[in-house]
Amino acid sequence: MTRAVLEKLFPHFVLIIAMILWSSSFIALKFALSVYTPFEVVAGRMFVAALVCIPLAKELWKVLQNKQIRKILLLGVLFEPCLYFLCETFALHYTSAAQAGMVLALTPLCVGVAAWFFLSERLAMQAWVGFAFAVIGVLWLSFSSSASETMPNPLLGNILEFGAVLCAMGYTLSVRYLAQLVKPLVFTAAMALGGAIFYIPLAFLPISVEPVLLDVTVPAWLPLTSIVYLGLAVSLFGYGFYNYALSRLSAGETAAYINLIPIITLIMGVCWLGEYLSPVQYMASALIIMGIVLSQTAKVKKVNREK
Repeated sequence: MTRAVLEKLFPHFVLIIAMILWSSSFIALKFALSVYTPFEVVAGRMFVAALVCIPLAKELWKVLQNKQIRKILLLGVLFEPCLYFLCETFALHYTSAAQAGMVLALTPLCVGVAAWFFLSERLAMQAWVGFAFAVIGVLWLSFSSSASETMPNPLLGNILEFGAVLCAMGYTLSVRYLAQLVKPLVFTAAMALGGAIFYIPLAFLPISVEPVLLDVTVPAWLPLTSIVYLGLAVSLFGYGFYNYALSRLSAGETAAYINLIPIITLIMGVCWLGEYLSPVQYMASALIIMGIVLSQTAKVKKVNREK
């Protein structure tokens, strides 16, 4: 295999690794939330990531001197990790990892719709049909879920996860816009340091949140270890790999890999959390995946909006 071929395949390889890490984040969040509050989990996660990114602070500061870059960069950081983690962490407090993963699979579709508005990419009718199928599937999945001790309010949790999807959409467009101007590592450092500044004060708010109940026994060391894992493996390597891929591939190509998350998360949820979906929920999940496939295989054309 030639060097050119390896260089072409490498962004796709790191994207697969990023999707595995992101899928595992749902499991790690569940373990961490069994002891700590959502704010404590995210603050600890961002603190760990920020410590590792301190050496990049000087280079980040130089980048922030450019006013135009600073606006887009800070907007991207506001979308993710600030608002995204806020939505997703609370979502995992109310719904299952498997269902959250299914909802997150709407991200590529939402990126496509955003590209239609902001990048003048016209979506084919097939894409719109696929989008409708996926949304109906998510609603079906949500309304067919019964509340339980481990999922006290799956509908609310899935709505919060959809909020995370919208944040991920804004983040993807921001990173893609700055892909040729800001190094992936610098963008990752901005996320880690910005997230720490945003979340650490929130961890000290006098807010009481009941711990998440799980169907499996959680060792005493696992919740804290999960926070460290989220900060190092997921926040640094997961987002670092994703940002690198965005600098080499289009936003649509990169977002399409998010389709792997519901499948990987479902397998991990069954193996490590004892989660399961009912037959009806599997049907709803199949509708989501069918909608995603329809949308991702549709052709996209540029249009002139000035006419």
